[in-house]
This record gives sequence, structure tokens and C-alpha cells, in this order.
Amino acid sequence: MDASQVPLITILWVIWGVYWLVAARGVKATQRLESATSRAAHIVPLMIAGWLLAARTLPGGLLSGNILPPGRAVYVAGAFIVAVGLAFAIWARRTLGRNWSGVVTVKQDHELVREGPYRLVRHPIYTGLFVMYLATAILLGRLGGLLLGTPLVFASFWIKLRDEEAVMLTHFPGQYSAYQQRTKRIIPFVL
Repeated sequence: MDASQVPLITILWVIWGVYWLVAARGVKATQRLESATSRAAHIVPLMIAGWLLAARTLPGGLLSGNILPPGRAVYVAGAFIVAVGLAFAIWARRTLGRNWSGVVTVKQDHELVREGPYRLVRHPIYTGLFVMYLATAILLGRLGGLLLGTPLVFASFWIKLRDEEAVMLTHFPGQYSAYQQRTKRIIPFVL
């Protein structure tokens, strides 16, 4: 990939980070918060995946090869996919509104959101972020980021969504169970 093309992907990820920080203000007060151990179970794999994505080479030169040859068409397609993942994640975050939290929690006056992207999947923020990570890994072309990092990101989201679902089943037993029957977790119509 041409070095002049990298900044667009970086800008898209910075937009995500800035939006998340700004949108985190004004959320509802927390009623129940996850433990530090629970949080580490999904944060540590994300940190390792991020390192694998950024690492130009891994120890011993393993998994440092490129997947796709660099080129404008590949870059434009990949940047478009990152932007689509970003848009989907932001749509989901906006739909959650004040119910959002970066940790597994129940907010005061928590509402079960089932509209917008939540009609398609129960965890659309993870869907959007996973699409962003996968497209970035392919664009950067590093096998370590793709072959090792991608499964770590997916595992991290899976661990966190399982915890979230357990909390939602406790807080909204009948409603959430019915929602689970109608809507897939992370990949529309599949998973």
C-alpha cells in the first residue's frame, strides 16, 4: 500500500475514537458494572489484536507477508468497507443513545433497544467494528493482523456479548429471550 493512502484509514479510526469519546458524555448513570476480570477478558485480546495489526513484522519474521498486492483499486475498496463499518457502528451507537456503555453494565432506567441496526443484529456496534478491523487488516496486508488478530477481535467481541446477553436476560427476561429468537447476534441472518 502506498504510504499516502494510509492516512485515510487512520482518519476513519480517529473519527471512531473521537465520536466514541464525545458520545460517551451524557449517558445514563450506571446501576450495575462488570468486574475488572470480566473487562480484562475482552480488552486484552483487543489490545493484542491491535498490536498484531500495527506490527510490521512479528518475531522471527513470521506472518509478515502481504495478502493483496498494493494498488489504488484495492485501497479504495478497503477504505469504503472501513467507512461502511464505521457508519454502521455509529448508527448503532446513536440508536442506543443514553443506554450505551463501553463496559458490560445496566443503566438506570435501562431500555431494551430493538430498532435501527438492532433489528438486523443484537450487537451491531461489534459488527461495525469487526468489519472495520477486518478491512484494515486486509488493507495493511499483514498476515499477523489478519490470521491472528482477526480471530482475537472476534473472540473478544464474543466474550463481551455473552456477558452482555446474560445481563440483558436477567434484566429483561421475557423480552430479551424473544429478541434472541428473532435476531442473530453479530452477522445478519447467519450468526
